[in-house]
Amino acid sequence: MMKVIGRIFGLLAYLALAAVAIAQEKANIDYTLGPGDAIRILVFQNPDLTLDTRVSEGGSITYPLIGSVEVGGLTINAAEKRIAKGLKNGGFVQNPQVNIVLNQVRGSQVSVLGQVTRPGRFPLETFNARVSDLLAQAGGIAPTGSDTVILSGIRDGKPFHKEIDFPAIYIQGKQSEDPIVSGGDVIYVHRAPVYYIYGEAQRSGAYRIERGMTVQQALALAGGPTVRGTDDRLRLHRRKADGSVEILSPELSDPIQTDDILYVRESLF
Repeated sequence: MMKVIGRIFGLLAYLALAAVAIAQEKANIDYTLGPGDAIRILVFQNPDLTLDTRVSEGGSITYPLIGSVEVGGLTINAAEKRIAKGLKNGGFVQNPQVNIVLNQVRGSQVSVLGQVTRPGRFPLETFNARVSDLLAQAGGIAPTGSDTVILSGIRDGKPFHKEIDFPAIYIQGKQSEDPIVSGGDVIYVHRAPVYYIYGEAQRSGAYRIERGMTVQQALALAGGPTVRGTDDRLRLHRRKADGSVEILSPELSDPIQTDDILYVRESLF
């Protein structure tokens, strides 16, 4: 009886290890190559085509017979197919079976820059780290940071750029706004949009524009009008796309826009 139980436990342990191995193999296949990755390329029955190399900062490698090959931003599986295609199309190997082994990850790092608590380069500790994970490593968005986060890098060998509405990930449940990052990516948080207020306001200065902020809310954030001021005769200076400035008489319910200048005039009475 004990032998049977022992065999069962042994089988379960084997299946668990096999599952881990399969998961790891899939992770390696899905891994996206990037600058600094050290790889070994092998071609079945063609040992002379074995190459140990490192992906350049531009995302390419130089491979025998076919020259420069762009592999940055490709998964290992896709990179294998690209090299195999080059060998076959060039007439060098009739039916190439290419295998890429990842010898050393490039420290798989992502740069987090701009208005974050701790800007810098951070390692990718998993194959499915997302923008939110890297921002967390950087201490989160600083109070001066924008809600819009910019992600740039290389995907499928081409430049990639995405503007992310970060609060929407959690407020509206938009998980598509929290993409998986790859080594070599750059996450940038720009300065938050601000407006300016002066005149008969309690606290003149520059203030962050919150989502959906109105003129009335902007005035309230600055403490409202002084005893000599009024909210009935506001003036708003707004720069247009051509660089010119228009002067408006806004309603309290009008939205505030980036770099608006709100002037609180003195009451007539």
